[in-house]
Amino acid sequence: MVELVFDTEFNRRHGPLAHRAAAIAGSLFDCSAIALRDAADETIGSGPVAAPARERVVRLSRGIQPVLSRKTAALTDVVYADPIGEASLAMLLAAMAGPDDPIAADPESLSVFALADRLANSDIPVLVNGPTGTGKEVLSRFIHARSPRRDGPFIAVNCAAMPETMLEAMLFGHQKGAFTGATQASEGFMRAADGGTLLLDEIAELPLPLQAKLLRALQEQEVVPIGATRPIKVDLRVIACANRDLPTEVAEGRFRADLYYRLNVFPLTLRPLRERPDDIAPLAFAMALRHAPDPARVPCLNDAALAMLKLHSWPGNVRELENVIRRAMLLAHGKTMIAPEHIAFDSPARLLPSAMPALHHGALPGAEPFDIDGNRKLASIVQNSEARAIVETLEACGGNRVRAARELGISERTLRYRLASLREAGIDLGPNTPRGAVGGLR
Repeated sequence: MVELVFDTEFNRRHGPLAHRAAAIAGSLFDCSAIALRDAADETIGSGPVAAPARERVVRLSRGIQPVLSRKTAALTDVVYADPIGEASLAMLLAAMAGPDDPIAADPESLSVFALADRLANSDIPVLVNGPTGTGKEVLSRFIHARSPRRDGPFIAVNCAAMPETMLEAMLFGHQKGAFTGATQASEGFMRAADGGTLLLDEIAELPLPLQAKLLRALQEQEVVPIGATRPIKVDLRVIACANRDLPTEVAEGRFRADLYYRLNVFPLTLRPLRERPDDIAPLAFAMALRHAPDPARVPCLNDAALAMLKLHSWPGNVRELENVIRRAMLLAHGKTMIAPEHIAFDSPARLLPSAMPALHHGALPGAEPFDIDGNRKLASIVQNSEARAIVETLEACGGNRVRAARELGISERTLRYRLASLREAGIDLGPNTPRGAVGGLR
């Protein structure tokens, strides 16, 4: 793959940030389609000045207020304040990514994509494991895009979404008149994927009788459409995804062992989002860029909002994060920055396991997230979530306000103000939380 190379002047102006992004981009994106430029002088940057139309150009500049602005489909401006900050790197990765590119920055995720890149050059079956919403289809498309089959079709089939009575006909095809309602012939998904890649998502949902026919089709690389007597050869690569533990399904008789071993030639596992926290910021900025009503004015997440996102346990994984970002942009009401008060989770914030017995079960003492009619109040939910984030960080920092403020990305004065505001709202932050402007550990 092509690497980004920067000239001397661009290195002087943007080197610390650009090199961090380039190290990640090289394993995720097609860097031959990306050019980084200095916003003040577009002759400074990477690649030729006369960029082909297919290139994505990202212009960088330094400023006090972060800005993410997509001028056209091929041009994005990024203004950053801190070249070594997490938000700056996340903004640049989001700006560099193409519409079908994966987004990642966590070492765990990058190692999976590096392994997938090596697998792409072979035709061996791949089994992708992981909870729902972790990006299994994104990883599958990445393997296809890096493979020799990239110019062939990519056919994604959700086995759980197809009617059981139609599964066989939809997978293997049928001839005209093969059954009632078959008014015309159909080639089926496997023949449609000929020369490319077939993704079988939620493979554990396939009924046992169909598993046997799929096994033979994979072994022989041929299908027999319903109503036909002769097999038809196919040339495809199969990637299967499962959100259930297939060895357990095999042990309990719900999945064929021979099919499992046929698919499990090389397993890859995507961890839940909570276990790869460094992916959260770039994913959040990419979603803000994708869903902003005006791509030229994308609201940026401040450090406190990013810290709050990283404290959530994300039971819905990336899909839940997308919901939260879309909701935050709506609550921000056109503001340029998304702050903690704009973050509202799908359910009350559930922090990662911690040594917070008072907060680990139920709501914060004194918090009242319901009105007199029993309806949830969004402001109270946000306030409760903010309190959890602050207390969690203070606990982790041993009560040291200076360190906690640094971790949250806010000043110590702002932290004192937030603590006082939460106590005035009647939220008991616990006996170990520092009080007052001068009290507590510093």
